[in-house]
Amino acid sequence: MIREDLRNVAIIAHVDHGKTTLVDQMLKQCGEYHENQVVQERVMDSGDLERERGITILAKNTSVMYKGVKVNIVDTPGHADFGGEVERILKMVNGVILLVDAAEGPMPQTRFVLERAMALGHRVIVVVNKIDRPDARIDEVIDEVLELLIDLGATDEQLDSPMLFCSGRAGTASYDAHGVGTDLTPLLDTILDYIPKPEGDPDAPLQMLVSSIDYNEYVGRIGIGRIERGSMKVGGEAVIVNYHTPDAAPKKTKIVSLYQYDGLSRKPVDTATVGDIVCFSGAEAITIGDTITAPDTPEALEFVKVSEPTLEMTFSVNDSPFAGREGKFVTSRQIRERLYKETLKDVSLRVNDGETTDCFKVAGRGEMHLSILIETMRREGFEICCSTPHVLYREIDGKKCEPIERVTLEVPEEYVGVVIEKLGSRKGELVEMNLRGNRMKIEYLIPSRGLFGYRSEFLTDTRGEGIMASILDGYQPFKGEITTRYTGSLIASETGESTSYGLYNCQDRGPLFIGVQTPVYEGMIVGECPKQVDIALNVCKKKHLTAIRSSGADEALRLVPPKIMSLEQAIEFIGEDELIEVTPKTIRLRKKILNTELRLKEEAKRKK
Repeated sequence: MIREDLRNVAIIAHVDHGKTTLVDQMLKQCGEYHENQVVQERVMDSGDLERERGITILAKNTSVMYKGVKVNIVDTPGHADFGGEVERILKMVNGVILLVDAAEGPMPQTRFVLERAMALGHRVIVVVNKIDRPDARIDEVIDEVLELLIDLGATDEQLDSPMLFCSGRAGTASYDAHGVGTDLTPLLDTILDYIPKPEGDPDAPLQMLVSSIDYNEYVGRIGIGRIERGSMKVGGEAVIVNYHTPDAAPKKTKIVSLYQYDGLSRKPVDTATVGDIVCFSGAEAITIGDTITAPDTPEALEFVKVSEPTLEMTFSVNDSPFAGREGKFVTSRQIRERLYKETLKDVSLRVNDGETTDCFKVAGRGEMHLSILIETMRREGFEICCSTPHVLYREIDGKKCEPIERVTLEVPEEYVGVVIEKLGSRKGELVEMNLRGNRMKIEYLIPSRGLFGYRSEFLTDTRGEGIMASILDGYQPFKGEITTRYTGSLIASETGESTSYGLYNCQDRGPLFIGVQTPVYEGMIVGECPKQVDIALNVCKKKHLTAIRSSGADEALRLVPPKIMSLEQAIEFIGEDELIEVTPKTIRLRKKILNTELRLKEEAKRKK
């Protein structure tokens, strides 16, 4: 059976190339909103963090009706740390729309997602987006996309992929590179004509691959995927099998509820058939990569294993003097429950108990992946301490190997020297350099740990004009020691409240992270020392008043504004013996050993 009334398509692209904005316009133009309905921008980015950062973290499903055909659209993340989401989603669709920014051209993640789509034999519709940008280089970007396709070994059919030119924000599409369309009709027509129609036998035994997982407090785990063959019914019996564990006994389950996507909502249905993308509940032990099949023919569908994490951080109970002041959830039991609950819906995350009952080892795909988890927990009312990230090494052919990132940088010509110098000192290996107008595009292979702390440095070095994107390239033998931090910390030597007099006397030692009347405790990091040493300072010092010294003399003190650290900057800044204290209202940096005397003794032991 061939489904004439259905198409399944995913939108793939590098981060910030306009996927979610384009989906907004497709929903609008296909009449998914009421005429007077107020709709926020980037409606698919439903999470607060997604809206604030302007990135998609979790893949989202939606559907539109066009010319009597239902088009299921999957909006995928563009950030490399959430690449695991993209790999799985591609199993759910029959074709992809590849979005490329008309100014930036193909970027590392564009290459990664396109390679995955082509490996599955998907048809590709190339869309050059943001053609209304003043710095658009449409003709050059067309050549770059064709070069990328040839590079990835595209077939003749894939090289002949239709190419459209869009402005996602204006909601226009055109077949002509320099023409401006009036609406998205050309794109929607191309989807109907070019994306293969789902086909399969609706009377055969059920077979469906679970490509994504959702979680709901009321019904537990929800499996999401496309029915490959047969039909699924509410109340139907089924079994769960997995391609990678063929010897395991099939687990029996029952389909308790069944939903299909209808616009932005899920619509309950009694039955679904070949090609439909559905959500179902009832299988509590389900995970990504499992196959739901008929009990009498338990055949598993092949599935790429989810990529292993490359980075690990230790999360522990907040044991600072200010613990419990701001958070609702502060005990190890609550933190443990929350972390293990996160693994139910995020399969790229690994959580293990640490050496003590108060700490947990959390491994993920990158700094962004873990910082999003920390920020989410913080907003939920958790208080935790986090260590500096460590890369996870692997042993390959008896050699210790480490993850290597492929980094693409675009910088103004005048800053190329400093960027090359910094990456060279971090064991980076230059792959290629190309001049684009007055900007240089540089590609490097660099150990993942070499990038720790570099992103904020890179923005400073390029005066905020540089663009940097990285993606995991593979594993290579250990490259040797890398010094990623050349500064020390300024540490509070007393507990109390910072004073303008105390801060004024300390600001000559280096940039400060706190302002006046900030509560501090002994061992808390209050600033950065330009040298590779730690200095203990008293920021709570008060000026003693006498008959000669009056309080009015304080008015002349001029304080340099403090450098307020974001969570990502804090993760990049801290050293081996330091922690980040994360509470719902505050992010503080601190030493693991708070007492100055004990800390100095420990340092002396280490140097021996």
